[in-house]
Amino acid sequence: MAAPAISIRNLDHLGLVAALCQELGIARMIDALLPKTPPFKVSHGEALVAMIVNGLGFHSSTLHMFPQFFANKPVERLIGPGICADDLNDDVLGRCLDALFEADVSALYQVMAAQVVERLGLKSTAVHLDITSFHVDGAYDCADGDLVGKLQLVRGYSRDHRPELNQVILELICENQAGLPVYMQALSGNSNDTKAFAQTVRRHLSSLKAAQECRYLVGDAALYCADTLQLLAQQQQLFVTRVPVTLNEAKQAVATIGAQPLTALGNGYHGRWQHANYAGVAQRWLLVRSEQASHREQQTLAKNLLKDSTRELKAFAKLCARRFACEADAQAELSCFTASLMLLQLDAEGVGEPVYTGRGRPKRGEEPIGHQFQITGLAATSLACVEEARNQTGVFILATNDHSDTLTMAELLATYKAQQNVERGFRFLKSPEFLTSSLYLKKPERIEALLMVMTCSLMIYAALEHRIRQGLVEQNRSVADMKKKPTQQPTARWIFLRFGGIHEY
Repeated sequence: MAAPAISIRNLDHLGLVAALCQELGIARMIDALLPKTPPFKVSHGEALVAMIVNGLGFHSSTLHMFPQFFANKPVERLIGPGICADDLNDDVLGRCLDALFEADVSALYQVMAAQVVERLGLKSTAVHLDITSFHVDGAYDCADGDLVGKLQLVRGYSRDHRPELNQVILELICENQAGLPVYMQALSGNSNDTKAFAQTVRRHLSSLKAAQECRYLVGDAALYCADTLQLLAQQQQLFVTRVPVTLNEAKQAVATIGAQPLTALGNGYHGRWQHANYAGVAQRWLLVRSEQASHREQQTLAKNLLKDSTRELKAFAKLCARRFACEADAQAELSCFTASLMLLQLDAEGVGEPVYTGRGRPKRGEEPIGHQFQITGLAATSLACVEEARNQTGVFILATNDHSDTLTMAELLATYKAQQNVERGFRFLKSPEFLTSSLYLKKPERIEALLMVMTCSLMIYAALEHRIRQGLVEQNRSVADMKKKPTQQPTARWIFLRFGGIHEY
C-alpha cells in the first residue's frame, strides 16, 4: 500500500499576524469600504492582508515575489478559504493598490486606524508627529515638474544618504500608548518638514483630535514655527515640541542655563522652567540638561575648540603682518577683528614704525618720510569662553502651551521622549528585513498606496506587540530576552523568532 502524500506548510509566526488581522477585521473593513465587483476570487481586503503578511514575513522579498513567498505557506489558513498562492499574483495586488489610491489612502487609513484603536481599547494622552523619506528606484514620468497623481518623485533631502536618487516622503502620526500609527500621508520628495507639519495641522488635526481625543500633539523642532504655533493656538490644541537652537531667543536661554539652579528630573536629566511668548503664543519652556548628552558633546566640543582657536590664531598672525597708513586704521581693524573672535582674547595695540626712502638701513641722521602702523601683542584662549561652551553642552529646550500646575517637568520630558515611538516605527519600515527600504513600482500612484500598506504593516506589528506585553503583565508572566533574562516588554520581532519552526501538515 502506497504511503499517503504529506504536504508540509511553513506557518512560523505568520499565524499571529493573520489572526490579529482577522480579529481586528482588516479585510472586512476594506471590503466594506472598497467592494469589488464580482466575479473575483481574492477581494481587496484579502489582498491587503496578504501584503501585510508578506511585509511582516521578515524575508526581504519584494512584492513581485508574492506567489513564491506563499508557495510553501498555508494560504487558506492565513488569507481565506479557497485561495492559493497563484491567486496572489501581480494583477490582483496591482488592482488592490489602484483601488486604495483611488479611495484616498490617507482618509482610508485614518478610518481604519480609528476602528483599530477602539477595538484595542487604547487611551492615548498624546500623538506624535514625524516625517521620513524613502528613495525611489526606476524612471517615472514627472515631466516639467507636473504632479503625477499626488506625488512628485523628485530629489530632496535624503535621510537615507542617497541624494542622487528621487525621494518620496512619509508623514506619520502615532499614538503614545502602543506606538500605533493613527494617520499617514504620502508627500512629494522635495516636501519641507515645517510646511508639511503646518498643512497637517491646518487640514487634519481637528478630525484626528476628535477621533483620538488626544491631549498633546508632540513633534520635533520642525513643528516649532510661528505659523504652526498660531494654528495650534487657534484650534486650542496643546503641544509639546523641541525649540530650534537656531532661534535667537533659544540661544539666549541656553546661555543662561547656569544662572539659576536646576531641578533633578532623574536618569541624568536636570531642568527648570522659563516663560516665553514666541509668535504671540504664551508658552512655557523647559530648559533641560542631559548628563549623557553633555558627556558625548564635550568630546566633540574639545576637537572643535582646538580647531576654532587654531583658525583664530592664524587669522591674528595675518593681521599682525599687515601695515596700516595711520593709527586710526590699525585700531579700527583691531576692534573689528576682536569683535569677530569667539575664543581668543587679545592684548594688542597699534605700534608705529618709521618709513624711509630706499631700501636697507637708513643713513645716520636721515629723517623718515612717514610712519606705518602695525598691530602687535599677545593672544590666548579665553578660559571663560571655554567654560561657557562646556556648560551649554547637552542642553535642549522643550516648549508647551500647557500652563496647568498638574504638568510637571518630569512629565513634560517623558511626553516628549515618547517621540521615539514614531522614530522606532520609521526604523522598522526602513529595516532590510521588511518589505524594502527602496521602492519600485510601475506607477507613482501605486507607490503612494504601497506606503499605506507599509503603514498598515507597522500598525499590525505595533498592535501585536502591545497585545503581547499587555497579556504578560495581566497574567504576571515573562519571557526570556536575548540575554536569557525575564522580561515583560519583549519586541514583537523577538516573539516572531520564538515562533520559528511551526508547520502545518
